[in-house]
Amino acid sequence: MSVTAPAAARVPVILGFGDSLTAGYGMTAAQAFPARLEAWLHERGIAARVVNAGVSGDTTAGGLARLDWALADKPDLVILALGANDALRGVEPSAVRDNLDKTIGKIEASGAKVLLLGMLAPPNWGDEYKREFDGIFPELARIHHLPLYPFFLEGVAMKPELNQPDGLHPNERGVAVLVDRIAPLVADLIGGAS
Repeated sequence: MSVTAPAAARVPVILGFGDSLTAGYGMTAAQAFPARLEAWLHERGIAARVVNAGVSGDTTAGGLARLDWALADKPDLVILALGANDALRGVEPSAVRDNLDKTIGKIEASGAKVLLLGMLAPPNWGDEYKREFDGIFPELARIHHLPLYPFFLEGVAMKPELNQPDGLHPNERGVAVLVDRIAPLVADLIGGAS
């Protein structure tokens, strides 16, 4: 008769799926949003592994094209943070919406939960573009019944002391602000303390 030890509880896998804001442009891997999020969770006794699937310069179309590869990690939760580069390039909002809608559908089909991080268009493309683009994220969150964090860079955008010299990418202090704002939502979605 053989006796087997009980299987260890599986540690939730969180996939940070985005662009340079996720990848940690201009910083070390340990300073990037996914690593700092994992550290925040661990400091509070929450077991989780956060995978950095950020690619600098990526658009919603690029994200959709590489999604199947990223989902190979079998995440329990995907933090979807794409759209900034589309807005900077003036990509047609209907195309952005379609790409994100398909991305969300594929993630949900994999069995993972989604936390949607919204993005806001810069004003230089005009009011109509901004209105259409900014409406994408709330609309998709409503349609797919997803938790939405309305603006990924809330509390950091336009604050020089929290950004790198380019004014677009958070510095280490900026990432800490983002993590402190977003991590509680992540903790709720993966079930809090383990």
